[in-house]
Amino acid sequence: MDQSALSSRAVIGMYYEALAAQNGIGWIDAVSNYFGSDQASETYPWLGMPPALREWLGGRQAKGFSTNAVEIKNKHFEATIEIALKDLRRDKTGQIKARLAEFAQRGQSHFASLLSTLIVNGPSAVCYDGQYFFDTDHSEGASGTLDNDITTDISALPVAVHGTVTAPSKEEMLQAITASISQFFTFKDDQGEPINEDAKSFLVMVPVGLAPAARSALSGLNDIGAGMFTLDGFNVNLVVNPRLTSGGWTDEFVTFRADGSIKPLIRQEETAPTIKMKDETSEYAFDNDAIQIGVDTWRNVGYGRWQGAVLNTLV
Repeated sequence: MDQSALSSRAVIGMYYEALAAQNGIGWIDAVSNYFGSDQASETYPWLGMPPALREWLGGRQAKGFSTNAVEIKNKHFEATIEIALKDLRRDKTGQIKARLAEFAQRGQSHFASLLSTLIVNGPSAVCYDGQYFFDTDHSEGASGTLDNDITTDISALPVAVHGTVTAPSKEEMLQAITASISQFFTFKDDQGEPINEDAKSFLVMVPVGLAPAARSALSGLNDIGAGMFTLDGFNVNLVVNPRLTSGGWTDEFVTFRADGSIKPLIRQEETAPTIKMKDETSEYAFDNDAIQIGVDTWRNVGYGRWQGAVLNTLV
């Protein structure tokens, strides 16, 4: 083979270079906790709240983990790209580099895809307390009945301009966002204690259709940079997620608490993405005149603490 040809080692280097240049998708860390895994599945029994301080009467009263738990099983995911040996021989560096950059980006966006599916399925998928993740009748111990699946009747809002449920006015959207944030402060834990009383930062995630109204609603607020706005003393970040649109969302959006230590979603990983290759010396290359680069990972996602998310449907 021509020693001046682009080598498979160089191709792998291009992939890692492209991977290092990726900034990832910022909202992932805001809405999900990351946990490493060393087995086929992981169980999370800690989603209930720790005990509140009490007066010392008769000694300590220890509280263990919640009897409710969620199990997340790791799944095997792969992606494989093929490059013809003639393209390596002809040193199509620019074209190959561009394709590898897209390949790296696919790997970075994988968790976004998995988490978005969780969000879309939230109204019909069970979380750790046995209720749907987005539901109107969550209840734990002394919490009372709690609702993180609310509606906003835009026709009843006292605004000058009315829109539709799929294209609300900016005033309607602002009031819907405010209602979602307010809902977090109604949530209590199994001991009857407020859960989100110290919340300061929220992430509003909308499908593409609601993006214009959401941008317009927040653009009139104090812009503190990095896509953050202040609303009634709270920091609010807007994220437009086209995967929600693909999931059929048109008149609903979700708000997450972004500053809690326990997030509403969980992402877990048994093995980080690992490169595997059939290079120029392989039997595959001999038979197919091409090389293959594969990426494998064992990971999955699941529902965490539902009290960190509120679904709002415009009606």
